[in-house]
Amino acid sequence: MSRISLVRAALLASLCSFSFATHAAAEELGAGVVYTASNGLNGNAIIAFQRARNGLLTPLGSTPTGGAGTGAGLGNGRGVVLSADDQWLLVVNAGSNDFTLFRTNERGLVALTKVPSQGKTPVSIAINGDLIYVLNTGSDSIAGFRLDEQTGSVAPLSNSVRPLSGANVGGAEIAFSPDGKNLVVTEKTTNRITIYGVEPTGLPSATPKIYSSQGQTPFGFAFDRERTLLVTNAAGGASNASSVSSYRLARDGSLSVDQGSVATNQTAACWIAVTPGGRHAYTANTPAGSVSAFEVGARGDLILANGVAASAGSSSKPIDLAVDEEGRFLYVLDSGWQKINAYSIATDGSLTPLASAYGGLPASANGLAVR
Repeated sequence: MSRISLVRAALLASLCSFSFATHAAAEELGAGVVYTASNGLNGNAIIAFQRARNGLLTPLGSTPTGGAGTGAGLGNGRGVVLSADDQWLLVVNAGSNDFTLFRTNERGLVALTKVPSQGKTPVSIAINGDLIYVLNTGSDSIAGFRLDEQTGSVAPLSNSVRPLSGANVGGAEIAFSPDGKNLVVTEKTTNRITIYGVEPTGLPSATPKIYSSQGQTPFGFAFDRERTLLVTNAAGGASNASSVSSYRLARDGSLSVDQGSVATNQTAACWIAVTPGGRHAYTANTPAGSVSAFEVGARGDLILANGVAASAGSSSKPIDLAVDEEGRFLYVLDSGWQKINAYSIATDGSLTPLASAYGGLPASANGLAVR
């Protein structure tokens, strides 16, 4: 066996043993796992935490992705994602222009595949069935891939690279619509939302539909129901000027406004998460050190329930956030305190901080996914 093969075998062996411990512990002691990425300049790694049934987290360890991060903030959303069935975990390696796919199974084993992103500086990734799409913000483009769900291998989707609306647009996030018919990308610099149709072949439409955002600096987004799109507007970081907008996405990719910008009364709302029932939404307001809570109506109408629904203090810098699949807990990646904060979600959407939060994360940590 060659030296390269030995190194790869050793890496896979260490990866499998780590993952077995992670998922076995989760099954025995808790409800699931929370993942983030180190985004380290000299090597990216997935950092995992056991999620107990009461929402508290216990560190489980880390495993390398085989790629590199940037060691700094990415200005992105969905840098770490899980597939709908929790079988696949994907993470971008923005510093090495690739992404990594982890496969989990009932025995807790994980396989590793690292794939060039077909562009520069991948910051966001999306998966729907066997289709994977990556947002390469450094090359202002998206690129598609096909996942073999039997073997875990990933192949570039021929002729899938598409440009965004222009150059230096500040692409922040990519995601499929819930039905998989469209791909949505937010562009911070141009104040645009770019939408591609997804053909039966898996290819994106040759020309995207481009819409002006209702607010400045559209950043993170989430779907609250099948076709209602909620988008944060960071307002260029202007003090207390950020907002959330609600849109209706048609199957043909047409975007109409459900409700214009609803103020958070906080600074730089960048990330957003929605409860599974679609009744409550939360934004992370990084410079303000706060989390805002919204009520979401049946038609996508928004009401600010609490501009400061949660805060971890003046040194807090909340970035990525995620809700568990039962809608009981909100997890917030805090780059200021370098930890993950956990909150219980009441039936009215109010938040209560849990007794402890796990610290010790690198300042560069990026992305958050919960299973």
